[in-house]
Amino acid sequence: MFAILLGFITAFTLCYLAIPPILQIAHKKKLYDAPNERSAHAEPTPPLGGVAIFAGACCGIVLWAPEHTFGSLQHVLAALVIIFLIGIRDDLLPMAPKNKLLGQVLAALILVYKANVKISSLDGIFGIQELPELAGFGLSVVAIVGLINAFNLIDGINGLAGSTGLLACLTLGLWFAGAGHVEFAVVAFSLAGALVAFLKYNVTPARIFMGDTGAMLTGAVCAVLAIKFIELDRLLPPESTFRLGAAPAIATAVLILPLFDTLWVMVRRFLQGRSLFYPDRSHIHHMLLDTGLSHMQATGILVLLNALIILWVVALHGWGTSWLLLLQLGFALALAIGLHRYGRLVIRR
Repeated sequence: MFAILLGFITAFTLCYLAIPPILQIAHKKKLYDAPNERSAHAEPTPPLGGVAIFAGACCGIVLWAPEHTFGSLQHVLAALVIIFLIGIRDDLLPMAPKNKLLGQVLAALILVYKANVKISSLDGIFGIQELPELAGFGLSVVAIVGLINAFNLIDGINGLAGSTGLLACLTLGLWFAGAGHVEFAVVAFSLAGALVAFLKYNVTPARIFMGDTGAMLTGAVCAVLAIKFIELDRLLPPESTFRLGAAPAIATAVLILPLFDTLWVMVRRFLQGRSLFYPDRSHIHHMLLDTGLSHMQATGILVLLNALIILWVVALHGWGTSWLLLLQLGFALALAIGLHRYGRLVIRR
């Protein structure tokens, strides 16, 4: 278990020390994310925090993952390298969306086919238990690509994507540590350490953004952790303290913010007849800003709500996956509609 702490410390230290030189280079070379009509920031800001996050997290994993389990992580790291290359290319020189998507799918295929990060059961959702091999393969690829992009979408205000990723890593990392899966606990806490260091520079006034590199990397790691949690929870004996049940509902609760925000935005764009990939200010964090809250206030409220939903779902895990998913969707939908209407009233005033 000492390796878990060392992974956190290593990732934190390296990321914390790497960001100042990255800032110096970014300012010297004028590598900025310039504000536009959709931006929630007013000053040009370097979007290269993902470079430090990647370096810190990967070093923490490589140095401290148990040697006898490292073979199961080599393909995860290979997929993360692909995500890093796509992200840094897009942060420096924006890519065509289809090319970025192809790279994400390639990384997801490596995770599913080589690293066995694969969903094999729906735990009774729609009355389905075990999935056919091909269906599980396809669903896993879609889930991984979806989460990679979901974290990219919520990276719109200071601290939000980093704090959401940190909450997910700490929650799932503690479960992996308790359940005896040290290798995935090291992965979770290594990313957590890097995110803590990054957030020091990302709170208002933000000196650096995580960019596509950091957001997609965080989404990919959280996808791996969530899917492995769902699968490994089923393998624990019923008498185990860490056998929770309703694992898909708990994983959804851990990631409810990026998942629901993506669903909300895509449905709204579809109903309004716009492209699903058309950027706008319809995200939940934008609605909170429209009510007059600051970046950090909006981030704090959303992360607190996410944490409360996790506690609520874990406490009620005996209700079963289907009911818990419906309750989460209903709560999130009511909250989003309420925020949307209140924000419109504030703007009219």
